[in-house]
Amino acid sequence: MKLDILFLNDVHAYLEPHNELFYSGNKEIIEIAGGYSRLFTKIENIRAHNPNTLLFDGGDTFHGTLPIVESKGEAMIPILNKFNFSAMTAHWDFGYGPEQLKKLASQITYPILAINIYNEDDSLFFKPYIIIKIENFRIAVIGICSNIIDKTMPDRFSEGIRVTDGSDELPNYIEEVKNAEVDFIILLSHNGFPQDVELVKNNSGIDLCLSAHTHNRIYNPVKIENSIVVQCGCHGSFLGHIQFEFDEKIIAAGDYKLIKIDESIEKNIEIEKIIKNTLSPYKYLNENIVGKTPIILHRYNTLNSSMDNLLLASIKYITQTEIAFSNGWRYGAPIAAGNITEMELYNIIPMNPPLETVELTGSEIIEMLEENLERTFSSRPMQQMGGYVKRCLGITINMRIENPEGSRIQEIYFGNNHLENNRIYKVSFVTSQGVPKKYDRERRKIEIKAVEAMKIFLKENPDFDFSDYNVFYLV
Repeated sequence: MKLDILFLNDVHAYLEPHNELFYSGNKEIIEIAGGYSRLFTKIENIRAHNPNTLLFDGGDTFHGTLPIVESKGEAMIPILNKFNFSAMTAHWDFGYGPEQLKKLASQITYPILAINIYNEDDSLFFKPYIIIKIENFRIAVIGICSNIIDKTMPDRFSEGIRVTDGSDELPNYIEEVKNAEVDFIILLSHNGFPQDVELVKNNSGIDLCLSAHTHNRIYNPVKIENSIVVQCGCHGSFLGHIQFEFDEKIIAAGDYKLIKIDESIEKNIEIEKIIKNTLSPYKYLNENIVGKTPIILHRYNTLNSSMDNLLLASIKYITQTEIAFSNGWRYGAPIAAGNITEMELYNIIPMNPPLETVELTGSEIIEMLEENLERTFSSRPMQQMGGYVKRCLGITINMRIENPEGSRIQEIYFGNNHLENNRIYKVSFVTSQGVPKKYDRERRKIEIKAVEAMKIFLKENPDFDFSDYNVFYLV
């Protein structure tokens, strides 16, 4: 028997083809990629060659662009239900609260799976797994949602639920599905690539791990003993295609491709019509030019981000503070050199939160950054729980990534002088992921929201140089 498995992860509600970052040697380039109408065409072409085809979604699906955020994910439903997915798991999909996600789950034609999300009475919030039968072959799919939903995300994500990393639960569910005499076990996980590799290393019996969360473009499957792990970038720019051939239920051959969804793939007319109707009320935002950039703006680098330099410079400018922070978000389609549209500002931060200010001592800034660096670079994979390094502006940090927890920062400069431990600094930020709520000295919200702040900043600073603001340096 031949089995085709198709996989998407971290699409972040990018319905249309969009700017995507690629590389030509050491040069960054922008190409147009993605779009659900092209994805649908590619998926249906593969299905036409093999009816034994399964399609999975790794989550971060119902959140990420303004039209979907404003509909609390519901505008995705008509599109997703055309795709005939087998299952998905979740992370930012909890962004409107668990009850809204449960409502979305009731409207899609496939289950959301999670062995690690619990109600207050310790019952499971979603089904832990499903078993799919193809001919005489039985496939178990075990789901794990992101482990950081109740740890680093805003409070609304986890109202009434608690979340584990799935480490304790997974061995029991592997045993349970083995007792159900399955022939193949898939782990559908949104913990992140380092975490998923660790889970597979520690749990025999997983044949395939479909990983998500960390936006890795895995061109060659990672083999761990008898298991493989794959992940497929982000924004729907890629489709993972794993093909197995079985001889008497034993894997006889396997092949994997990371397929770029580019302009060579035709758009499906039916899906394209749904997308156009969904996005038509927002067309004016794509036509409203609000500024220019001489360089590509993106947030695909772990330490520093040209895209977030724009956000942070705008926050500082409006609040008249000297230091600014935001979360190290991974999602957000790049902005090509040239004109910047208002919609592209919403792609940077689609939830458009208000600006905030707070007072922090120098020692509190160091404590906050060391906590973030440990969550990003911990030598213990299951303790990694964040995006990229926290974005900062107004300070310069020399760090050693290989140092132990709490000791990575060598120096922090504020201007030309070291940050003073006991001095109080007024800083600005967006969301509790920028500055956690435990730091609450003179914490205040500003009436202006993030997108409006960037529009004002671009208008009043047309010659801003986005490239001169690297903050973190490895020493």
